[in-house]
Amino acid sequence: MPPLPRAIILALQHVIVMISTPIASVFLISGALQLDGDVTRSVLCVTLLACGIGSILQSMGWLKLGAKLPFVMLPGGAAVAIFIQIATEHSASVATGSVIIAAAVCLVLSPLAGVIVKVIPPVVLAVMITVIGVNVVKIAGGLISKDEKAPLWAIGLAAATVGSIIVLQIVLPRRFRSVAILLGMAVGTVLAVVSGHFESVSTDDVLRLPTWLPYGSVTFDLVAAVPLIVFSIGSMAEATGQTTLNADIVGKKIDKGATLAATVRGDALTSLIAAPFGGQTMLTSGENIGIVRATGVTSRFVTALAGVFLILIALIGPVADLIQSIPAPVIGGTAVYAFTMIVVSGLRMFQGIDMTDDANFLTATAGFAAGLLPILTPSLYLNLPADLRLLLGNGVTMSAIVGMVVAGLILLWKKTTR
Repeated sequence: MPPLPRAIILALQHVIVMISTPIASVFLISGALQLDGDVTRSVLCVTLLACGIGSILQSMGWLKLGAKLPFVMLPGGAAVAIFIQIATEHSASVATGSVIIAAAVCLVLSPLAGVIVKVIPPVVLAVMITVIGVNVVKIAGGLISKDEKAPLWAIGLAAATVGSIIVLQIVLPRRFRSVAILLGMAVGTVLAVVSGHFESVSTDDVLRLPTWLPYGSVTFDLVAAVPLIVFSIGSMAEATGQTTLNADIVGKKIDKGATLAATVRGDALTSLIAAPFGGQTMLTSGENIGIVRATGVTSRFVTALAGVFLILIALIGPVADLIQSIPAPVIGGTAVYAFTMIVVSGLRMFQGIDMTDDANFLTATAGFAAGLLPILTPSLYLNLPADLRLLLGNGVTMSAIVGMVVAGLILLWKKTTR
């Protein structure tokens, strides 16, 4: 543990780097589900609380419920998109039930995480992540304006926000580029104030607590939860890479299987805690690993302290009011930019895959075809029976299912023709 004054500064740096993601996620959900102000504030509260609790669990590793490494936690951007899709196709209460089901499945499967990640072909995971990114960018674009025809000032604010983020990421020193998104949001908000498009949100709440079951009683629907289950299991692969990378950076020798299982358990438990209060699927974040590398401060107590700060921010009412005052076009532009990174991340995964191999090429093609069709042509399956329509119309699920089936058939064909 560094001296307390330095530890506070370092912890706040971790918070600044990651806080734009939960804020954008909450506004994405609020805009897509048309939540009122009270529910939005409650969801923001529980999301930041979950980020804080999860960061403490992953950093401290109590009872093997965390990696015992300097991690912070975020709502998974792709998981947020799936949550919204389930909520719009069924209801928010079904989406909450899906978060609980997926977290419970991961909790049960956590001892086998190292084996499970080897079953999913990397090409299927890459397709799935890319499709998720396309879907969430489409949703994020709707935040720029509540009307079908966005006013010019809203488009201008969103464009100025994105432009500011890009410029800041170019001109800032490398170690500070991770805060470009947060600074871009600040620039967009200042422009909104100057142009007269800023409305301050003010409540009398000094202390704010999340609401129990803000969407009503939880509804459990196993079929509806399939996309989130598939994603959560697939995210174990990302957790494997992040856990290994984090351990390498801090110079800690780990038992990969046991540590990965602890990472997955920490994520799953935090999701289970957050879900009844309207929270989403929570995942350890790789964003802050860069700070650990840049500063050379490898103390897990610093990220645990960042978790404490996140909890305090969640509970202080005026802070939530300030966050909620950020104009929708600014949040929309930020969300489009931030979640486009998911698309890029999915495409980057193809770098490590041999796409000259016909098996990988055919699997990717089939997965993209099944996954992108319902996103780009949402009316395609409207004449089908409801259950079939919900299955085929879920691009994320279809990209995973079709990809796995095609990959399996090709593997079977190769074995039978040898």
